[in-house]
Amino acid sequence: MREILCCSRETLRACYATLEAEGEIWRHVGQGTFRGHRPVHMPIRETLLVEGATPPDLMTARLLLEPQVASAAALRADASDITHLRAKVSEGRSARSRSACEQADDAFHRAVAETSRNPVLIGFLIYLSGARRRAAWQREWDRTYRRIAPDEFQTIHSDQHDAVVDAIAAAHPEDAARAMRNHLATIEAEIVMRSN
Repeated sequence: MREILCCSRETLRACYATLEAEGEIWRHVGQGTFRGHRPVHMPIRETLLVEGATPPDLMTARLLLEPQVASAAALRADASDITHLRAKVSEGRSARSRSACEQADDAFHRAVAETSRNPVLIGFLIYLSGARRRAAWQREWDRTYRRIAPDEFQTIHSDQHDAVVDAIAAAHPEDAARAMRNHLATIEAEIVMRSN
């Protein structure tokens, strides 16, 4: 099919994911791709859900989940966790490329989840992190990152990460949740501004 359409496999997958998210097609491993809505009795694979997620879908999920993860981290963090989190903030500050910034950001958010010591929350964050590696998110984030000066991006995000760590270190769950919510709202606003 991709040879007929003269496009890459990644482009074709992204198109299928969009069509599936819009209910135009449904896919079943080993059986094929079908036109129309998925029959009610057919289960949806998690990976297809992630591939079909749009950047706004992902940000909504992150805004619902990550402030609570930061709150849980504030209740469980010890001195070694705080040292580890501060090291992750420093890595973000010193990153020099979009890719390095994104990796450092991902590592920071994962470290917050690990500090919660809740395997279910850690699993959710790993799942969301996987969605950030998908083509739709990468394209949108690349556009956003190009519009913002890298130094500004690093300073704002690193300062916000610092605020999250400060609240976790102070064992203030409400402040940690608020700081994380403010950080994610900044990202969401940048993406929305870019798409307008």
